[in-house]
Amino acid sequence: MKLNPDCIRDILLVVEEHSDFLHATEFKYRVAGFESLNKYSVEEIAYHAKQCEMSQLIYNVSFYDCGNSIDIRDLTPKGHEFLANIRSDTIWNDVKEISVKVGTKSLSALSQIASGVIGALIRNQLGI
Repeated sequence: MKLNPDCIRDILLVVEEHSDFLHATEFKYRVAGFESLNKYSVEEIAYHAKQCEMSQLIYNVSFYDCGNSIDIRDLTPKGHEFLANIRSDTIWNDVKEISVKVGTKSLSALSQIASGVIGALIRNQLGI
């Protein structure tokens, strides 16, 4: 399956919204509270959740019922950083546009591009 960066971002946003110190995200396919994921198939969500886990963006992931139910403990520090860098739709669209221009959609490349975009915005604000 090809990596879908939008699915990765949407999963991270859902986990951030639904997890806290005491509660994991208990994702159930097509259940209220996860509407932003309804545009993806159950296979696509499960695949991308696994990619997020392997890339250390989320942790303690369990799959049940052929991926129809997924428990995700929380974001990792790396996941929080990546999400903070791509939270803005404007920045996210810039990141995706740059990734198309350079010809890669790997998670590490997207993270580097996002950091570069944020760095450029900071330098611009500081007049550097």
